[in-house]
Amino acid sequence: MITKKVYLYFPQSETERPIVYELVKQFDLVVNIFRAKVTNEESGYLSLEVTGSQENVDRAFEYLSGFDVNIHAGNSGMVWDENRCGQCGACLVHCPTGALSMVDRDIRQISFNDKACVECLACVEACPFGACSSKF
Repeated sequence: MITKKVYLYFPQSETERPIVYELVKQFDLVVNIFRAKVTNEESGYLSLEVTGSQENVDRAFEYLSGFDVNIHAGNSGMVWDENRCGQCGACLVHCPTGALSMVDRDIRQISFNDKACVECLACVEACPFGACSSKF
């Protein structure tokens, strides 16, 4: 079993299809949706994690390529801009997974691990410098 984090972009033409349902039903994948913004009136985004056999994950990605859906494996809807970060640490107490952490307390250096991020977006409101933001 493997787990891959995936970021999908749906144009308006694809928003009414039951794509996530098909990933579960046809390809026997476990789907963990972190965030979604998909409506039938506009384009949308979906950040999720899929777990299954390598063969089923590959087949599912091939299935998705048959639609007008952009797939970005490993990406998320959360953005951390190191250049905007003031290294204040205000975000740290709000990050439930430790995706944002202080790697060097002497120089107060903050780092971001996108693999640990569950996109709760608590850091977005906590950051006074706007270093944390959402793609959607």
